[in-house]
Amino acid sequence: HGVRRARQTQEALEAKRLKDQSKLRDYLALSDDVLARKKQKDWSREALRSTTQLLQVNPEFYTVWNYRRHILVNGIFPESTPEQIKDLLKDDLSLTMAALKIHPKVYWIWTHRGWCLNNVPSGPGVDGEGDPRGWEKELWNQELFVVEKLLDADPRNFHAWSYRRVVLASLPVPKPETSELAYTTRKIESNFSNFSAWHQRSKVLSSLWSTGRLDQTKSKEEEFDLVQNAMYTDPRDQSVWIYHRWLIGSGDNKEILDREIAVIQSLLEEETDSKWCMESLVHYKRLLLHNHAALVDKSALTRDCIHLLEQLRKVDPGRRARYDEIGELINPNSAFLLIP
Repeated sequence: HGVRRARQTQEALEAKRLKDQSKLRDYLALSDDVLARKKQKDWSREALRSTTQLLQVNPEFYTVWNYRRHILVNGIFPESTPEQIKDLLKDDLSLTMAALKIHPKVYWIWTHRGWCLNNVPSGPGVDGEGDPRGWEKELWNQELFVVEKLLDADPRNFHAWSYRRVVLASLPVPKPETSELAYTTRKIESNFSNFSAWHQRSKVLSSLWSTGRLDQTKSKEEEFDLVQNAMYTDPRDQSVWIYHRWLIGSGDNKEILDREIAVIQSLLEEETDSKWCMESLVHYKRLLLHNHAALVDKSALTRDCIHLLEQLRKVDPGRRARYDEIGELINPNSAFLLIP
């Protein structure tokens, strides 16, 4: 933006057109050659080199990634020693790493990378000597380091976060989940607007709570402190509010609902046009009506919801129909309020 384009001469444009045509012809010829080899079930090293050339040009060609795996499994691995197989897989890890630096959000690259690691042979230890899972441990540990570097470069790359979960689940020597909780804390504190980090945190906490390795009541209070800090830092950030809604859950705890409604109401007084404050208040007040009807002033809560929906129609007109639908569900004569 703001950079004036240099005017190219007609000769330069024509030269570029001819160069592009030549590249396209070469690519189509290479693509036709690789697909013909695939059809013929050519598992040779020459075929492997052809897939390398094609994937370096177009790493999104998932059919060629599949073909490459068939070449390795059916043609190359059977005639290779375990150490040679390990080296071949490391070469493919280098190939995918080069591709990820340019195309960090292509599914097929991540898939092939995981396949390579899942096919590392046993070694170098054999017959009770050394560690038979040594190569596996080395490469999976390196992979965790690689993923962390990629997330340093782009902390919100959800492909990398999804792949990180695969790596953590595959480590021959598992890392304690508390260390992953600390990792998400660092990522969130460096940038509250990191939906993937919040999502990862919810996964880790769910596991720790379900297995009793972390006191749910105490840690949930700490989570409310963390998310409230984020809400006040940037009340417009969607990821924070989604995580807060996850913490509230079905709203069975009236004390928590009342407290969090008060916190958000206080924030709304400062951020009077905050869409997320208003949406959350409507949702949580409806939870009060749904779960704790005998303990609340239903008429007052219903009026509050209707008023907030009127405000939402003004600050967020693009979703007016959604707010209209929610308004129709808030029926003061109904004993049961639907919570979509």
